Amino acid sequence: MGNLPVVTTSFVGRMGELGAVERALQEHRLVTLTGSGGVGKSRLALRAAGLAQGRYPDGVWWADLSHLYDDRLFVATVCDAVGLLDHSARRPVEALSEWLAGRRPLLVLDCCERIVAPCARLVAELLAAAPALTVLTTSRQPLGTDGERLLDIGPLPAGGDGAEAVRLFRDRAATAAPQLSLDSPSAGAAAADICRRLEGIPLALELACARLGENSVEEIAGRLTSRLDVLTDDTVWPQRHRALRTAIGWSHELCAPLERLLWARLSVFPGTVDPVDAGAVCAGGPLTARAVPALLEGLAAQSVLQRDGDRYRMLDTLREYGALWLGELGEEDLLARRHAAHFADVAARAHTGWLGPRQVEWYRRIADCHADLCAALDHLLEEDTERAVEMAGRTGLFWSCCGHLHQARGYLERALAGSSARGPHRTRALWALGITRTLQGDHEAARLLGEECTLAAWHDQDPESMLSAAHSVSFTLLMMGRPQAAHTVSDRALAHLTGDPLDAPSYMRCRVIRVFALSALGRLDEAYEDATGLRRLSKGYGEHWARAYADHQLALIQLMRGRPGDAEGHARAMLAGKYRLRDSLGIALGLDLLAGAIAAQGDGVAAARTSGTGHTYWRMIGHPHRGSPELSAIRDQWERQAREAAGNPAYESAYHRGVEQDAESGLALALQGQLPS
Repeated sequence: MGNLPVVTTSFVGRMGELGAVERALQEHRLVTLTGSGGVGKSRLALRAAGLAQGRYPDGVWWADLSHLYDDRLFVATVCDAVGLLDHSARRPVEALSEWLAGRRPLLVLDCCERIVAPCARLVAELLAAAPALTVLTTSRQPLGTDGERLLDIGPLPAGGDGAEAVRLFRDRAATAAPQLSLDSPSAGAAAADICRRLEGIPLALELACARLGENSVEEIAGRLTSRLDVLTDDTVWPQRHRALRTAIGWSHELCAPLERLLWARLSVFPGTVDPVDAGAVCAGGPLTARAVPALLEGLAAQSVLQRDGDRYRMLDTLREYGALWLGELGEEDLLARRHAAHFADVAARAHTGWLGPRQVEWYRRIADCHADLCAALDHLLEEDTERAVEMAGRTGLFWSCCGHLHQARGYLERALAGSSARGPHRTRALWALGITRTLQGDHEAARLLGEECTLAAWHDQDPESMLSAAHSVSFTLLMMGRPQAAHTVSDRALAHLTGDPLDAPSYMRCRVIRVFALSALGRLDEAYEDATGLRRLSKGYGEHWARAYADHQLALIQLMRGRPGDAEGHARAMLAGKYRLRDSLGIALGLDLLAGAIAAQGDGVAAARTSGTGHTYWRMIGHPHRGSPELSAIRDQWERQAREAAGNPAYESAYHRGVEQDAESGLALALQGQLPS
């Protein structure tokens, strides 16, 4: 269990430090690796965490904080890292504390230096709430928390041919220039000299190695020597930073002009970078969008960027250097505006494509660029509140389904508070905020917001606005246990739609509410007909969100009709659809249904194990009601059936196996061994 990043390069040396970290983790609950940028704190922490996995039955979880410049998204980032997608209205730190309490995990917080005080507060609260939790952090300065064990990480030893710095240099040189031999006396001496000159700083050494395809090791040693001899003013660059700054500066100078320009402009991205986004945001002047992919590859070949699947990642130290040059170019404001405009456009295109065959693709796209969307909204909230309202409304449902409810609510509330302009964009934002509050169980606030959304829609006289308002109101009513009222509102709104449903995506959302209301009212024949029609329509559009909920209702209806075999098929179809969308709430609902279908067929052990996996998903989202209220009694009936079939001891054993297994493995087992792509 866990989410440790995958590393493609070998780990060299540091055996003494690894031993020290291992001992510290066994003796202390908070261990912080300190040291200057580029010294290898993150890599050492990753290696130590990987080696320690066997001692933490509840997983090793890695939270990358390098993209954070304040504490607004800090707790949410940690929640995402440990797999907590809390749907409740609690403070995120309360949900995180409850999630970790009673578990024995290792939590790694990487790059804490910009938010040291918030890190210290959170770590102190988590350690108090979760007695079995251990925390490993990396930072350029200590957190200053009681009980913190500090390990200062220095550069690699650089003296002698067998020094660890030389070993690292040789290892990276073999990758960067396989044809190059360092076995001659002059090459070996030059390599050792480079390592001494760069003081054994791993990042500096890797940047130097990246030049071996174009320069001999002797040439690199000579050029670094001349550069370092010039840099004698320690008031400009403190002694301990000179070697790294020199290596970065030299790498920067050796980049082609367009590579340097792209390096600077890429610093506006807070996280990993997609080539298409890089072209859209960074192109301008002599740098064309067509040239960007090759330039990205060029920067990766020079170790300025790291490949991360189909995306690219820039180390924090190098991003800082790029940001300095962006300031020298006078382009900070320009690039911030371009970045915000581009990701506002991404949100607009995702919203337009929601009801169609690219729906899953758009959900993945929104999830991948989450940090960029947040940065874009932060910029728009300062510079263009009307555009912020528009963008926040368009991301609302995506974020709600992906588990980012707290961010969705925060951005929607800030955007709506900063703007009073009427129109469909504001109505959509009101709808999105209402859905968010309902999912958090804040029903009274959601009901009042639904009334405001209805009034706004009446002013708009726009079909999508009217349907969105009806969806907001009827969803809240359904979750409040008022299915008749929910049916009345959704059915009335659907009756007034005269155009193409593609022009009003909330048509499908209202259809989902109407089906749920019909089955809750016991009108099973009508519900079955409506759900079958909804599934057919959804399949025709190629979308998965509404289709999965249609399968949910078909599974429930077939269970209530005494046809558990048919119900099992629909439940698995729902789970597959919701997994593709990464919709944890939908997965939790589907697992409950699947457990009921299996129990009704007499397999109490498999039902118990599936129910245990469902419990894990419900805990992940912290949902207060586990779905609509009428499902509670039915769920109790399924559990009684499973217990009778399996016997209490076997039921409890299987249930706990499901709870203790990691969520995705349990889901794969429920889907008969394979997760959908």
